[in-house]
Amino acid sequence: MYFEDYQPGQTSEFGAYQVTETEIKDFASKYDPQFFHLDNEAAKKSLFGGLCASGWHTGAMFMRMLVDNLGEEHGSLGSPGIDNLKWLKPVYPGYILSVRACVKQCRLSESKPGVGLICVSYEIVNQHDITVMTVESNAFVKCRKN
Repeated sequence: MYFEDYQPGQTSEFGAYQVTETEIKDFASKYDPQFFHLDNEAAKKSLFGGLCASGWHTGAMFMRMLVDNLGEEHGSLGSPGIDNLKWLKPVYPGYILSVRACVKQCRLSESKPGVGLICVSYEIVNQHDITVMTVESNAFVKCRKN
């Protein structure tokens, strides 16, 4: 998709990411080595009641679904940042995550010809339709027409 393909109010749904215990532990051991991401027994006594994914891991799984959804032919040029990232519920092994997206704003860049800037609100949900994470992302997108 290119800048012209986005309109404020436009919605989409995509993704089906299967969360595994192995992946939770592998990610945590490298990037967020807290006991509730690494130790099944100790995690049962935590605030989360069991082993769960790092919020940063949830963000990485979201990013994978987002890039997969773009497909091979797209105008994505990266992002100047995100806003309002919230981890609302734990993500446990066995969850299947998916994404709901709503385009909030589209505008042409004043300083970069042929480039648009979009703001999209994302909701990451589990297979029970429970929202586990929300984030607003800003993205630079190439215009189809220059």
